[in-house]
Amino acid sequence: MVFLENTSWIFIVLLPLVAFMYAAVGHGGASGYLALMALFSFSPEIMKPTGLLLNLFVAGISFYHFWKRGYFNFKLFIAFAISSIPLSFLGGQIDIDASLYKIILGILLILAILKMMNIVGIEFNETKSINIPLALVIGACIGFFSGLIGIGGGIILTPVILLLNWGEMKEVAAVSALFIWVNSAAGILGQWSSNIKFDQNVWVLVTLAVVGGSFGAYAGSKYLNNKSLRKLLAFVLILASIKLILF
Repeated sequence: MVFLENTSWIFIVLLPLVAFMYAAVGHGGASGYLALMALFSFSPEIMKPTGLLLNLFVAGISFYHFWKRGYFNFKLFIAFAISSIPLSFLGGQIDIDASLYKIILGILLILAILKMMNIVGIEFNETKSINIPLALVIGACIGFFSGLIGIGGGIILTPVILLLNWGEMKEVAAVSALFIWVNSAAGILGQWSSNIKFDQNVWVLVTLAVVGGSFGAYAGSKYLNNKSLRKLLAFVLILASIKLILF
């Protein structure tokens, strides 16, 4: 299964670019990688584990940069992660056609984007205290769905936290990055327990994603302000929505 032999230079250019944009907002980029692999006709059986593996590396890099600059909120993270990790592992063990779920999620993300950009609804400037029981329920749902379709869950968690007004943009980016990392790790472990294996050439893709993700995480954590990150996040979520609906 040598899946890089027929890959064009366009894919080689786009992969680190996708990693850059996602890492800049605290995401791993699985939804973007899955869309690219679908466009370039990668084998379906390698897309899910490969997307999670790339997610693992890019989200880890993104978390490091946002954590290094003091944006990580442990309480906000653990409220979602404690219930999401086991459910992500469970979802990773299930192999079903999740097409309907993807379409529904894509539509919901579009509505979240409209609210985040203040196109609909009212903008709130002050953050609120986190509701722990609600966060646990949300984390469990996101974790299961993430493991099921092969994403880290950041595209769901980030807009949820922002819409509930539980954190600032860069704080949310740091929390989402680590949330994505632990869910991706749990999802991969779940797939490995089902005898999923990686081709050795996947490390070429990992290298490309790490290069793009490193530059993106650095720029997002140091140079981009909250307003710029929100705009970039909206663009990233639009890409994720298109992927979920069409692929």
